[in-house]
Amino acid sequence: MSTRLYIGNLSFAMTDAALHELVGRLTSVSPEHVERAEIIRDRETGRSRGFGFVDVQTAEEAQRAIADLDGTEVMGRTLRVQLAKPQAQTRTRRAG
Repeated sequence: MSTRLYIGNLSFAMTDAALHELVGRLTSVSPEHVERAEIIRDRETGRSRGFGFVDVQTAEEAQRAIADLDGTEVMGRTLRVQLAKPQAQTRTRRAG
């Protein structure tokens, strides 16, 4: 089962492919063990929200990626990397 990482403070120019390559290149995680990389985008504009998620194969690789990337400057921004928190089972919409 894979482990999901939250990567925050990403450049708005970062793409899914660039994030995937970044984790595979700048960490001790083997590129083929990076299962998925996704930049979260605004639903209305399609613009990056400045954070994303990366799935790696094992918890050990996730910890290595955190150690290798957290606090690293990429594209002029200092990354924040941590284990992703589980998504709530139910989501509520705000009225407005």
